[in-house]
Amino acid sequence: MGRIGRLWSVGLALLPVAAVAVLGAAPSALAAQDAPSVVIRDGVTQPVFGYADAIRERLFIDSTFDSDNDGLRDVIAFDVMRPRATADGLKVPVVMDASPYYSTVCRGNEAECKADLDGDGLLDRWPLFYDNYFVPRGYAVILLDMVGTSNSTGCPTTNANEDNLSAKQAINWLNGRAVARNAAGRAVKADWHNGKTGMIGKSYDGSLAMATAVTGVPGLTTVVPIGGPTEYYDYVRSNGVVTRGNDYTSYLANVVTNPDRRAYCKPVRDDLAANDGDEHGDYTAFWNERSYVKKVPNMTASVFLVHGINDDNVRPDHMSKFWYALAEQNVPRKMWLAQEGHVDPFDFRRTAWVPTLHRWFDFWLQGIQNGIMDEPRVDVERAADVWQTYADWPVPGKADTEVFLQPNANGAGGLGLVPVAKPTTQSLQDSPTQSQNTMILNPDTVQPNRLAYLSAPLTAPLHISGTPVVKLRASADQTDTNLGAILVDYGAAERVAHRASGEGIITLATEDCWGESSPTDNGCYKQTQKRVATADYELVTKGVMDAQNRQSLRTPAPLAPGQSYNFDFPLLPEDYVFQPGHRIGVIIVASYPQYSSQADQTRATIALALKTSRIVLPVVGGTSAAHAAGL
Repeated sequence: MGRIGRLWSVGLALLPVAAVAVLGAAPSALAAQDAPSVVIRDGVTQPVFGYADAIRERLFIDSTFDSDNDGLRDVIAFDVMRPRATADGLKVPVVMDASPYYSTVCRGNEAECKADLDGDGLLDRWPLFYDNYFVPRGYAVILLDMVGTSNSTGCPTTNANEDNLSAKQAINWLNGRAVARNAAGRAVKADWHNGKTGMIGKSYDGSLAMATAVTGVPGLTTVVPIGGPTEYYDYVRSNGVVTRGNDYTSYLANVVTNPDRRAYCKPVRDDLAANDGDEHGDYTAFWNERSYVKKVPNMTASVFLVHGINDDNVRPDHMSKFWYALAEQNVPRKMWLAQEGHVDPFDFRRTAWVPTLHRWFDFWLQGIQNGIMDEPRVDVERAADVWQTYADWPVPGKADTEVFLQPNANGAGGLGLVPVAKPTTQSLQDSPTQSQNTMILNPDTVQPNRLAYLSAPLTAPLHISGTPVVKLRASADQTDTNLGAILVDYGAAERVAHRASGEGIITLATEDCWGESSPTDNGCYKQTQKRVATADYELVTKGVMDAQNRQSLRTPAPLAPGQSYNFDFPLLPEDYVFQPGHRIGVIIVASYPQYSSQADQTRATIALALKTSRIVLPVVGGTSAAHAAGL
C-alpha cells in the first residue's frame, strides 16, 4: 500500500463525541455537550446551521512570491463564509474553490460573479451552490482569488508557480502557519477550523486544486477537480504539434486579469509570450512548472476526479495521465467519466452529484464513516443518463489488442487481428486544409489526402477502455510532416450531442434549489436536460503528432526523405462500446487542422507500410473479445 493509502486507511478518525450529535441520541447526552455540533442523520451531516446569519469575512495574506516583480510580495485575497456557531466553539472544515475567474469570466452555467452589493467589502452574492449547501451542514466555504485576479495583487502567470501556490497560502493560514489580515489590517486567526480542507473547482479552478495538492501542503485533505488541465503542455500542444498558438498563455493571462490592471500586467504577459515556444511546439522548461502529473508522489490528499470523456477543451488525456499517476501511487481516488464535453456534474447529473459530493466531503473532512470508499471506484456514462459502475479504470480485464491495417484494391482497407502476409504500401498526400468531415465521411471512397480502414460489421459488442495507441511504419518525401489518426464508429445510434451547443446539455427555464438562501443569494439554479441526436457515425477518439518529435518531445529530429521510421502516438483516452452491426473505422491523415492544431505546410506525401502499421486498442476481454466481435 502506498503512502497515502496507509494514511487514509489507518489515520482517518471519527469525529470526537463533543463535535457530533446523532439524531435520536438520548436528550441527556445531547445536553451534556457544551459546544455546538454538527448533526448526522442517515449517514450525512444535516442543515442545522443558519445561512443568512453566517459569518462572512474577506481576508488578505502576504504570499511567498512576487509575480509582477515590483519588489513586494503579492497579496492573496479570499472570502470566507462559516456558520455563526463557529463563534461559539464549533470546529468546521473548509470547502475551497480557488479561481482566477470571479470578476471576469465568472463561474458556473449561469456565469455567476462575486458581488459586493452594498460596498461594505464583504460578498453578498457567492457564485455556485457550495456556500448555500455546505455552510448549513457545518462547513466553512472559501472562495479564493488567484494571484493577479479580482481582489488579489500581482499578475496571473497561467499555471506557473505563482498561480499554483496561491491557494497554499490560505491553507497555511488555516493551519496556523501564516498570518491573514482583514481590510483594517488586524490579524485574524482561523481558530474555528478543524484542520481539514477540501478543494473543488472546474477547469482552471480544477487545475489549481491539483496544483495545490501536488505541493503536499499539510491540511489539504481532498481535492475534487472537474475537467481541469493536469499537464499544461498538453493543453496547448499535442505530441509536438501546436494546438493553441498565438501566445495562448499570454492571452489567457490577459482574459483573467481585471480590465483596469491589464496594462500594468503586460510585461508579465510579454514574458510568457517570449518563452512559450510557439515557434516549435517542443517541450521545454517553461512547461515543467506547469506539470502536475510528475509531482503526484508529493500528494497526501485524496482525489475525486470528474471529466467529460468528450471534452474538447480540456481533453481527456489530462484525466488519464493524472489518473494513471494516482493509481501508481495508490492515492485514494474516485472518478466519474461523462459523455458530455466541458460540463460540470452539477449540470449533467445534479441529483446524484450533490449527495455524492456531500458524502465524499463528509467522509474526508468530517470523518463520517459512510462507506463511500467501499463503493465501486468509477462511474461511466454509457449513453445519455445511463451510468455503469466499475471497480477501476481502465475497466478491469482490458488488454491491449493489436489491430492491423490491411490493404484493399478498391475503397477502404480492412482491419484484422493478424498482419498482412505480404509487405504492402499505401500513400496519402498531406492537405493542410482538409476538414474533419472530409476525413471521416464516405470511408469506402478512395481519397488522396486520407487512408481509411474498416472492420466488417461487428457480431458482438466490443468495449474499449483506456488509451488507444497508433503504431505506424511510414516514410515521407519531406523533412517534416504532421500525422493524425481518428477512430470512428460507423453505425447509426442516438448519442449525447457533445459537439452541439451546450456540449451535451440543454439549459431549461425551470429551477431547483440546493441549499439555503439569504436576501441576496439563493441556492436555486436552472435545470438542464441531455441534448441527444441520432447520427450515422461517432468520432470516438483522435490524436496527432509532429513526425520530428517521434523520439522526443524535447528534441526534434528531421526526417530523411524516403527513409522509413516508426511513429507511435496515443489517441485520446476513451471508454466506449461499439455495438453489433457497426463497423470500426481507422482514418490516417497528415495535418489535422480541426484538432485545433496548426497544419504543417510541407504537403508531404506519406507512404504507409501496412505489414507492421496497426492500432493498439484497450479491449475489455482482449483478443478473445475482439475475435468474438468478428474482428
